[in-house]
Amino acid sequence: MKKTGRKLGEAQKESLEAQRRLRGLAWESLWDTVMYSGLAFVEEELEKERAELCGQRYVHLAERQAVRFGQVPSSLVLGGRRVTVGRPRARSSRGHELSLPSWEKLSSRDPLDQRALEQMVVGVSTRGYGRSLEALPAGFSMHGISKSTISERFVAGSTVKLEELTQRRLEGLELLVLMIDGVHFAEHVVLVAVGIDGQGNKHVLGLREGASENASACKELLAELIERGLKAERSLLVVIDGAKALHKAVTDTFGARVLIHRCQVHKKRNVLEQLPERMRASVKATINQAYALRDYKRAERLLENLARQLSRDYPGAAASLREGLQERVLSSTNLIENLFSRVRQVAQRVKRWQGGTMILRWTAAGVLEAERSFRKVAGYQGLPMLMSKLRALDAALDRQCRVEKINRAA
Repeated sequence: MKKTGRKLGEAQKESLEAQRRLRGLAWESLWDTVMYSGLAFVEEELEKERAELCGQRYVHLAERQAVRFGQVPSSLVLGGRRVTVGRPRARSSRGHELSLPSWEKLSSRDPLDQRALEQMVVGVSTRGYGRSLEALPAGFSMHGISKSTISERFVAGSTVKLEELTQRRLEGLELLVLMIDGVHFAEHVVLVAVGIDGQGNKHVLGLREGASENASACKELLAELIERGLKAERSLLVVIDGAKALHKAVTDTFGARVLIHRCQVHKKRNVLEQLPERMRASVKATINQAYALRDYKRAERLLENLARQLSRDYPGAAASLREGLQERVLSSTNLIENLFSRVRQVAQRVKRWQGGTMILRWTAAGVLEAERSFRKVAGYQGLPMLMSKLRALDAALDRQCRVEKINRAA
């Protein structure tokens, strides 16, 4: 029985292996058929277009406007590379070269730029690009997959994406929340702005490169967003980390029509990093307890008591805890942190950054890739309450402006 079972097991393995080989042959045959059929279709369509220009073969036309002019070796975009084919030619009766509309579209380099961008964003290296493509059938000649060519295509594709991102119009967005944070690359920092609308949808708004997260770079980013349609006359909830420069830039730009929120994750990190390891667990527990309270006054008292206890031996940690204590605190800026995580993942193969423009291109590629998987922000059901609070603030500020205007006139 054991021998019989062993024989049955071996036979089953051989059968499975035969099926696997058969599937491979079937797929290879199907791929070859598709490639040959596709090129045959292209040749047929190009010949139809040439016939529309030159008329049918061997037919005498007294008013012929163009003539066939043979073929010339050229290439078409096919499966992420260029494949060598013969290009049909036509000339006008005056001797000028005439273009075929389908050829202009099929030979465009734009699809190659997009394919190279997609491949590199998902982790394919410039050296491994050729291996990531389906093998061509025998008899096909290809080019355009060298390391330098793929790098050039990625530059072109990512440049287009960066321009699209930095030129997005924002008039149609009714944003309630604006998040700003920076991601570091060597000596450069890229500030990224993300917005959340009333339905909880997330939107990447813009980028700005600078040497640090300073007020000037942040103001330039905000000014650019306003120029593209961000409504500065409506109140916003702005979420930032503990950077004073970002705080100053936001308040200078929006004035009274802004509510500043600090990220709890950044706040805890800034405090705990200034304490010895033995104290971090207890201090972290106290901060978490305060953040979990629904009563804001109680939470403020608990954090103030903790700051008082730390102020003698660890004044730096106490000052960090007190900083912005009166500002409401959002649980985290995980949304934008996750964006940066995707950017780092996309750019992990880059060993040497060659300036701010290159950094911006890669950052744009990373955030746009992350944007494709955006979902509604957690807790979006509570956004109508936030909207009502912001609109109430707008109404109060508008009344105050009217009163001040009347008093000045009097």
